[in-house]
Amino acid sequence: MTTAAKRTDGASRREAPVRVRHRRFAGVRTRVLEVGTTAPERARTQRVRRRRATSGQPPRRPRFVLFHGYCDSADTWRPLLAELAAEGHAAIAVDLPGFGDAEVLRDGPILPQLDAFVAAVVKDQAPHGDVVLVGNSLGGTVSLRAAQNRWLPIAGVTSIAAPGFSDTWLVRTIRKYPLPLRLYASLPLPLPGMLIRTVADNVIPRLLYATPKDVDDEHVRRFLSLFPDYRSTTWRLSQARKLVHELDDCYELDRITTPLLVVACGRDRLVRKDGGTMLHTLVPHSRLLVREDWGHCPQLDHAEEIHQLVSHFAEGCTRTTTGARRLAQASTVKPDAAAS
Repeated sequence: MTTAAKRTDGASRREAPVRVRHRRFAGVRTRVLEVGTTAPERARTQRVRRRRATSGQPPRRPRFVLFHGYCDSADTWRPLLAELAAEGHAAIAVDLPGFGDAEVLRDGPILPQLDAFVAAVVKDQAPHGDVVLVGNSLGGTVSLRAAQNRWLPIAGVTSIAAPGFSDTWLVRTIRKYPLPLRLYASLPLPLPGMLIRTVADNVIPRLLYATPKDVDDEHVRRFLSLFPDYRSTTWRLSQARKLVHELDDCYELDRITTPLLVVACGRDRLVRKDGGTMLHTLVPHSRLLVREDWGHCPQLDHAEEIHQLVSHFAEGCTRTTTGARRLAQASTVKPDAAAS
């Protein structure tokens, strides 16, 4: 695998500006983190691309769209956004409905709501470049489901630790054995917040990282803020069980024709690396990368390597998309040529 283009320096990566704004997709107001082109630059880029399209020169630059996992937020992608910005790439990360600063999920099935939201984001970003989705955990799931929709203009997908193929004992317990959750929810007295936070302090770092970090880590603190008390913890656990059940038979992988990169992590305590191997087997044209030393959220502590990985993959996706467009143009018969 080749590496990304030569960097400027470490300081520029740390200082790369991430713009924050709020937008609506599929009727859901959410927060967007963005690097790369600004609004005036996007307008100029669209004019250039329209000219290229008419002259048979389709756009070649990728547009990275990043989706986070369950109970996470767009902030999980800040290290990668800094890496992408330092190389001049354009990218956005969004809070999925029900998480971060996004509006709450409606009653009813969760995945169809996320599907509509993701489709709206893809359509919105497509004019700015060849859309390459990067999803971690639940974000990997919604990215795969978006790739099943052949009407969406997606150039490629990188799926990192997507659940639903070979999950660990923890996820299987939530799916098959609801009794512990019911007992927890039916306790006559709520558990003290201090006890809940103590448990979370010990569990969450182990779920995020291959090598657990201290609770003072900014990303650990962000997750801990989601479980401040008994009520919120009960609600999150109930939502997690509902979502895990929806993951059963949630894929139609034979419908995926776009380039797919599957990333499996050997020290993932939520999704076993065998799940990545299974996904790769079920999508024959996909590529598989197994990293034995990575945990469930490698974008947090391996942002530079993830950047090199997705940048190299996106180059291939863009070439594939460009070739397909040229082939389509060449196979189009002009009316005057048909008449002759």
